[in-house]
Amino acid sequence: MKQEIIGFHQDELGDWVADLACGHTQHVRHNPPLSNRPWVLTEKGRQQFLRFILNCKKCNVSSPAIDS
Repeated sequence: MKQEIIGFHQDELGDWVADLACGHTQHVRHNPPLSNRPWVLTEKGRQQFLRFILNCKKCNVSSPAIDS
């Protein structure tokens, strides 16, 4: 299901995670060649991707949100 990015945080390993409007989270790593997301490395880049739409894999399988 398509969801907006509403924020970002780092996990315990320092990888960036997108906070989605549905309450789920999704990693947005920059790990070339598998994931090429250099925008995630800077505050400016992350700010530019706020409200960007991601396909929430957890919503697709009806997983409860973190707050549930």
